Amino acid sequence: MTRYVQPVPAPDDPYGSDTLLRSWLERQLGAAGHAAAKDRLADLAADVTGPLRAAHADAEAHPPTLVRYDPWGARVDRIDTSPGWQAQRAAAARHAVVALPHLGSARGTWGAAARVVQHALLHLYGPESATFSCPVAMADGAAALLSLPEVDPAVRDAWLPRLLSTDPETAITSGQWMTESQGGSDLGRSSTIGRPAADGSWRLTGEKWFCSAADSAMAVALARPEGAGRGSRVLAPFLVPRYAADSPLAGPAAPLAPAPGVSVHRLKEKLGTRALPTAEIGLRDAYALPLGDPTRPGLVRAMTLVVVTRVHNAAAAAGGMRRGLAYARAYASARHVAGGTLATSPLHRATLGALALDAAGAFVLAGHAFALLGRVEVGADPAAAAELRIVAPLAKLATGRLAVSSAGEYVESFGGAGYVEDTGVPRLLRDAQVLPIWEGTTNVLALDVLRAVSREDAGPPLLRRLDAAADLARPLSPVLADTLAAVTAELRERLAAVAADPQAAAAVAGARDLALRLAHALTTALLVEHAAWGDEQAEVAARLWARRRLRHEEIAADAHHHLELLG
Repeated sequence: MTRYVQPVPAPDDPYGSDTLLRSWLERQLGAAGHAAAKDRLADLAADVTGPLRAAHADAEAHPPTLVRYDPWGARVDRIDTSPGWQAQRAAAARHAVVALPHLGSARGTWGAAARVVQHALLHLYGPESATFSCPVAMADGAAALLSLPEVDPAVRDAWLPRLLSTDPETAITSGQWMTESQGGSDLGRSSTIGRPAADGSWRLTGEKWFCSAADSAMAVALARPEGAGRGSRVLAPFLVPRYAADSPLAGPAAPLAPAPGVSVHRLKEKLGTRALPTAEIGLRDAYALPLGDPTRPGLVRAMTLVVVTRVHNAAAAAGGMRRGLAYARAYASARHVAGGTLATSPLHRATLGALALDAAGAFVLAGHAFALLGRVEVGADPAAAAELRIVAPLAKLATGRLAVSSAGEYVESFGGAGYVEDTGVPRLLRDAQVLPIWEGTTNVLALDVLRAVSREDAGPPLLRRLDAAADLARPLSPVLADTLAAVTAELRERLAAVAADPQAAAAVAGARDLALRLAHALTTALLVEHAAWGDEQAEVAARLWARRRLRHEEIAADAHHHLELLG
C-alpha cells in the first residue's frame, strides 16, 4: 500500500504576488520612484524564497548557545550562532535593510519616502529572517539615536558607519539593554548607575534582565547618572561596546572576548524567537559612551530609538501576517477535504478572507507609521511629528494583537500538521506572541496614547485625518462615510474627556478600548485614502474593515466572495 504524503506547495513570490504592497508603493513613491525600487525589492524577494528560507530553517533548528569559559578556564561569554543566523546577518547588510533610509543616495532618490522603501524591504525580509528583524530594528533605532545633533561627533563617526554598512564584513547590529528585573516597563525603578571617568567616557554598573541580540557589537543601555535623582526622565542612553576589541579598557585580547565589565549570565529560554540570542547581562564598571549630555534628562533622547523600534514591530507583525496568509492559502490549494480542496470551501474561504482583511489593515497601519517617520527625519515636518507621536504606539499595539490572533488561525488552518514542530507552522504562533510584548505591552502603550493626548495634544492631527477620510469616502460609499464620521465624532468626545482629566479612573480603565478604537478608525481612514487614489482592493477592504471593526458586523459571506481580491 502506498503511503499518502501531503503536497505542500511553496507560496508565491512575496513581492510579485502582493498586489497591495505594489500599489501602495506606486502611490507613495510615484511610478518613477517605484520603478527605482523594483530591482532592489525583486532581488530581496528572490533571496527570501531561496537561500534565506533555508537559512531561516537552519537558524531555527540550531539556536544560539552560550560558552562561558575557554578550554583553559578564561571567561569568554561567547554566544555561538548557526550558519543560518550568520546568513541572515549578511543578507540584512547586503540588502541595506537597516541602512537604506539613512543613506544620502536613497534620500536623494526617494526623499522622505526612503522609509517607505525600507518598510517594503522589511515586509519581505522579516517573516523568514529567524527574527533577525529584531537586531535590524535595534540597529536602525541606534542609528537614529546616533544621528541626533547632540551626540558627540566622535562617537557618531566611530559607530554610525558600522551600523549603516552594506558590507557584511564590516556591518554591525545593536542590542538594547533597558529592561531590569525590578522595573520592566517601570523605568523609574532602573538601578543601573553611570559614573563619569576622567577621559570623558563613563562606567556603568547594574543588571539588565532582557537583552535581545546579545551577540551584537554594541548596545544602547539606559543608566541613571550618579547623583541624578529618582524617576525615569533623568535616565540617559549610553553606547556600550560588547566586545574587547572596541573597549579601550581591554588591552590585548581576542577580538570576540567580552569587553571588561560585561558578563553574560545566561541565555533566555523563550516561548518563541528561539534563534535570537537574548540574555541576562551584568555590568561592572563597563566602559560606555554617553549619547548626548548625560547631565540633562535623557529619556526623551532614548525615545528616538523606541519610536523606530515600535514601527519596526508593526512592520514585523504585518509582514508575518501576510506570509502566514500566503502559506495558508498555498496549503488550502493542495489539501483535499470532502467535496474538493479547502480553497473551494466557502467556510474556509471566509476564514482566509477575514485573515486577508486583517493583513491588509495591519500593512497600511505599519506603512503609514513609516511614511510619517520619514517625513520627520527628512524635512523635520512638524505635522508628521505630531501625528507620529500617537500613530507609533497605535500601530504597534493594534498590529501586535492582530498578529497573534491571525497566527492562531494560521496554525489551525493546517489542522494537526499545524501543531507539529517540524512543519515549521507552530513557530508562526510562538514568534507572534512577542509582538504585543516587546517595546511595551498593549496596556503600556494604551497609557502612552493617553499621555500623547493629554500632554502633547496628539489627538487633533489624528482627528483631522479621520475627518478628511470621511469626506473622501462619500463618493465610494455613503454608508462607509457615515460610519467613519460617526466614529470620529465619538472619538472626538472621548479624547476631549481624556484631555480634561487623564488620571480619571474611567479614562485609565478605558485606555485599551480607546486605543484600539482609534487604531481601527485610523486603519479605516488609511484604506479609504488608498481606495480614493484608485485601488479596488483597498476600497473593498475599507468597507469590510469598517463593518467588522467599527460596526462589529459579520462579514463572512463577503470575505468568501472577495478572497481573491483581498488576498
